[in-house]
Amino acid sequence: MAMFESLSKRLEEVFTNLSGKGKLTEADVDETMREVRLALLEADVSLKLVRQFVEHVKAKAVGADVLGSFSPAQQVLQIVNDELIEMLGGSDGNNKLDLGGAPPHVIMLVGLQGSGKTTTAAKLANYLRKQGLRPVLVAADIYRPAAVHQLQTLGKQLTIPVYAEPAGSNPVDISVHSLEYAREQALNVVILDTAGRLNIDERMMQEVTTIRNRLHPGEVLLVADAMTGQEAVRVADDFNKAVSLTGMILTKMDGDARGGAALSIRSITGVPIKFMGMGEKTDALEPFYPDRLASRILGMGDVLSLIERAQEAIDEEEALKAQAKMQQGKFDLEDFLSAMRQLKRMGPLRNVMEMLPGFNKMADMPEMEEALEGDQLKRIEAIILSMTLEERHNPDLINGSRRRRIAHGSGSTTQAVNQLLDQFHEMRQMMRQMSTGKGPWARMAQQYGGGAGMPAIPATAGYSNQGKHSGGKKTGKAIRKEKRRHKARSGRR
Repeated sequence: MAMFESLSKRLEEVFTNLSGKGKLTEADVDETMREVRLALLEADVSLKLVRQFVEHVKAKAVGADVLGSFSPAQQVLQIVNDELIEMLGGSDGNNKLDLGGAPPHVIMLVGLQGSGKTTTAAKLANYLRKQGLRPVLVAADIYRPAAVHQLQTLGKQLTIPVYAEPAGSNPVDISVHSLEYAREQALNVVILDTAGRLNIDERMMQEVTTIRNRLHPGEVLLVADAMTGQEAVRVADDFNKAVSLTGMILTKMDGDARGGAALSIRSITGVPIKFMGMGEKTDALEPFYPDRLASRILGMGDVLSLIERAQEAIDEEEALKAQAKMQQGKFDLEDFLSAMRQLKRMGPLRNVMEMLPGFNKMADMPEMEEALEGDQLKRIEAIILSMTLEERHNPDLINGSRRRRIAHGSGSTTQAVNQLLDQFHEMRQMMRQMSTGKGPWARMAQQYGGGAGMPAIPATAGYSNQGKHSGGKKTGKAIRKEKRRHKARSGRR
């Protein structure tokens, strides 16, 4: 993710340099820890925490026979990974919501204005509904202009009920009455959007304390802006002392500010981070897993989150149909368009790619940067949508004049259309070989155990020159020319 991009690159450089050495000396470990220390300080992690982190890693590295081992870099990386997980919250499962006891379960959101509390309330309700729960949003912020209207609008978009009372009502009474409403409507989770302030004041703290004492919520979650850095840590500490927080939701984690708050906040306050806000959309809320975030920071990817996102975004029935067509060699551009749209439902392409191990090394390549930032999926979609349904089902019909028409209709060039079609033909040829068990792709599939572990088909293939030199195979264009020559020779006989 963008917030940890610079830290991730710095740490990756450190461990790349370390891996080039056969055996490590204590001086090598000292040098490595110095670089790690600088990387964490640049990421806005507090100095006290950085010192503790480096001391723990160094003690384990020196005391675990790492220096004399044959893979010291891997062992040091594992120690750093373990300490990073501990810094982010450990692996004890405290980052999960506590929804035990008799319903309705009450979740109270607190925080300062501008942290995204109202939007986060809607995101959390949407997330819990996907888990099979029946949430209700409670508009308990009567001070900020349009706060109630904003929550009602979000509730309407998501078809989630919102409990609100007329202007001038007491926030404590609104919160108490919402419990009665939830019981009447058989709703089992109550999410309180309490009032925020521009700064922490006594009146604000007294109000949220009174609501907590009256409703006894199972969760009191602070919504904090991750882009404010160490200020978010101070705010979390103040709220925790006043209302005894049970967890935190860090918003704007998709921003490009330094990620020191996320790294520091758990260790300094003792309050676990439970969710991360990853964008403005109402589905842009992710559970916080310390081990997965540590893996992403160290450039090792987050395959588990990628699988979960794919399961949520991809229609299983459509995927099975596409798989059957691939095996039969009948995969066409309409199927390709459907697969590409399902990929888009998984979120921005960069966010998806960041979950793959080793992505940081590829991200700096000019063609990769262009593919990720140039919105290539939309351009490919525009090209395919400029084709007729018949052309999508049978791309061999697309001759020169049709290509010019498609290029004009999609606002692209004929060369872009040619690239997309050529690589689609190559991809289809690969699928045919794999389904028949003949050819180089089939042999590779057998080597990988029936296709498991095969490289994914690039969604931006229409805008790259990859595949034009794959082992001397003919391109789709060359195959079509050969067919035309053969047909012409047959006609002359």
